[in-house]
Amino acid sequence: MLSKRLASTAAICLLLAAGATACGDDKASPAKLDTAKLSAEEIQKQAKDALAGATSVKVVGTIGGAEKMTLDLAVDTQGQCKGTITMPGTGKFELLGDGKQVYLKPDAEFLTNVAGGGADGAKAAELLKGRYIAGVQDDPEMKELTTACNLKELTRSFVEDGKSTDLTKGSAGTVNGAKTFSVKSKNSSGDEIVLHVATEGTPYPLRLEKTGKDGGQADFTEINKPLTIQAPPADQIIDYSKFKDQATTA
Repeated sequence: MLSKRLASTAAICLLLAAGATACGDDKASPAKLDTAKLSAEEIQKQAKDALAGATSVKVVGTIGGAEKMTLDLAVDTQGQCKGTITMPGTGKFELLGDGKQVYLKPDAEFLTNVAGGGADGAKAAELLKGRYIAGVQDDPEMKELTTACNLKELTRSFVEDGKSTDLTKGSAGTVNGAKTFSVKSKNSSGDEIVLHVATEGTPYPLRLEKTGKDGGQADFTEINKPLTIQAPPADQIIDYSKFKDQATTA
């Protein structure tokens, strides 16, 4: 059912993206990143500092391990979020956060697969009837999902991470039309991680690429674009604890 598998896979997916979560054009700042003079460590630090000041961002990409996940999620520092997470062969679910509550809306395919398929999945889908599930942050098994709806929490590991090792400078390039410069590193598994940093305006990270079995790519757009999220109507919501109880006894 919607429990540890959902919470853990979603949290892992989102925290992986947080290896560099921010981006976009900052037309108010004419500064340019002096990649010729700066070291790889200095470029990365500037990207981290820029990230720490971001108020919102949209993350779009395919990341994760054996079960690749497609992420399309806008999130801000006020606990607001809106988007979807898709797991091929499993299904997808929507996340919606209005700053007070986080709502989850899995599709029928996701419910069926997480419930183990067959009659149990069909019962869960019929019970939900396309509604949002509320109260996930009050359940220990689902609480990690709320991390996805707070930019500061989502990116904390990247901002507070200690000095990276084995960093090297890459090359100039472009990401979605913006000029960038890359910084490369390798993790303990030997996977290469490439961070593409904007060279004009504020040096936000624009793209994160990772090789290996847990690899993928995430782009970061719509930096500091305000989010205005409204809670779903009451008749389109079911409480998570009630949903679990009814699904168990159905």
